[in-house]
Amino acid sequence: MATARGSAGPAGRMQIARGLKTLRTGAKLTQSEVAKRAGVSVGTVNRYETWQDRAKLRIPTVKAIADSCGATAEELETLVDLVRNQENGWWMEHPAVPEVMDPLMSFEDVAEYEHVFANALVPGLLQTPRYALALHEAQGVRTEAKVIASEVDARIKRQGILDRTPALHLWVVLDDAVLRRHVGGVTVMGEQIDHLIGMADRPNVDIQVLRFSAGAHAAGSGGHFLLLGRDDERDPLNSMNVVYLELHRRGLYLDEPTDVHNYKIMFDYLRSQAADTATSLDLLAAARRELTP
Repeated sequence: MATARGSAGPAGRMQIARGLKTLRTGAKLTQSEVAKRAGVSVGTVNRYETWQDRAKLRIPTVKAIADSCGATAEELETLVDLVRNQENGWWMEHPAVPEVMDPLMSFEDVAEYEHVFANALVPGLLQTPRYALALHEAQGVRTEAKVIASEVDARIKRQGILDRTPALHLWVVLDDAVLRRHVGGVTVMGEQIDHLIGMADRPNVDIQVLRFSAGAHAAGSGGHFLLLGRDDERDPLNSMNVVYLELHRRGLYLDEPTDVHNYKIMFDYLRSQAADTATSLDLLAAARRELTP
């Protein structure tokens, strides 16, 4: 199972570090206990759990630490694949990647901000349970109901990142098409737009609508993407920037500086082409009224 391909810079190292730390805490072990079981020093365990570290990671050490925490074969394979490909600048997640290694959750855990361009659907962090359920049912027509319910539950739990302290700053540019696609029917869509209006009132959430009348825009024919980051000018090793491109049942991750820079510029242009936040609230309210009999 090829779960990843490449993981350059701090983003890839951070995912490895989070995976190792999550495995250890899940096993209820201290760093000293893991070090003893793995036959390495406590300093090594701590270094491998610290995503800012730039030293070359060694596959035998990663495997020894993960093994000592009771990692599954899939978790070991994912970790090893990430370590093998640390310099490529991009990687693709696999739909069967273990939850402990979920890249998006890893990045959101440490990100200060998340910028999203949504061209067809409401972003996961802003979805209502019934909207998310309708999406999963449509995308997984042959998937068991209990699996879909689990996926929806995981998506809603992920939204807790907006309630943490300090709060994640979420900035979303919604294409007009998002508001016109009645996912789940009129009632579910009305509930979803009400939720967007409520979330837009939060100090850590900005929502802009990119109207059809804006014509061609900076994203061109590109699809849904996220920019996740934290910037620390005093300590660059504490910074992290990654682009997530949403594909069908998987995602492509980029953290090569040129790629990240280009997507940042694209998002800046999208913000300038979209209606401002106050006008966007009016547009959301108007879309909501259209759904009222």
